[in-house]
Amino acid sequence: MIPNKYKGLLIDFEGLDGAGSSTQSLLLAALLKRQGLKVQVTKEPTNNLIGGLIRGQLTGEWKADPECLQLLFAADRAHHQKREIIPMLKRGNIVICDRYAFSSIAFGSLDISDPKWLENINEKFILPDITFVLKVPPKICLARLEKVRYSLELYEEVEKMEKIWRVYEQIAQQYPNIYIINGERKEEKILNEISKIVKKLLKLDK
Repeated sequence: MIPNKYKGLLIDFEGLDGAGSSTQSLLLAALLKRQGLKVQVTKEPTNNLIGGLIRGQLTGEWKADPECLQLLFAADRAHHQKREIIPMLKRGNIVICDRYAFSSIAFGSLDISDPKWLENINEKFILPDITFVLKVPPKICLARLEKVRYSLELYEEVEKMEKIWRVYEQIAQQYPNIYIINGERKEEKILNEISKIVKKLLKLDK
C-alpha cells in the first residue's frame, strides 16, 4: 500500500465481526472531537451501490465467486478513497475507518488461495497511519453477535474466524504501525489504551 502523503491522519479499526471495531471507532472520534480536532468516521463496505452488493453477498441474498467478491471490495474501496477518504485527508482531518484493506486480506484468505493476489488488488490504497486490531476470541464474538442479530453472516463461524485471526496476526508483523488491542475488557479501558497511542502520535498532552 501507499504511505499517506496528505496532512490528515488515517486510522483503521480491524478485527473479527463482533470484536467492537464500530464501537471503538465512534468512541475515539468523540474523544478527539472533544479535543477540538476535525474527525470523520467512515466504514467499509460503504453505503454506496457497490457496498450494497457486497452486503447482499455477506447476508446470502446472492452469491458470487470469491474472486468476484474481493474485486467488489476493492472497487468499493477505490470509490471510497477517491470520494471521501482523500478529500478529508487533504483538509487535514482525522479519518477513522471501521474496516479497510486489511479486512480484505484477512477475510479474503478464507476462499482465496493466493495471498499475493489479495495484496496486489489492494496495493494502490493508502496505508493507514495507525491500525488497531481488536483481539477477541471467536466464541465471544459470536455470542455478542447473536445478541444483536437474527442471523449470522458469511464469515461468522468459529473455524473461519480462527483462520481470519491468524492472518491478522501475520498482517501485524508484516505492516508498520499496527497495534493488537485486547478487546475483552470494558469499552473505557480499551479506549484509554487506544487514545494514548493516538495522542502520542498527535502530540496531544491531554
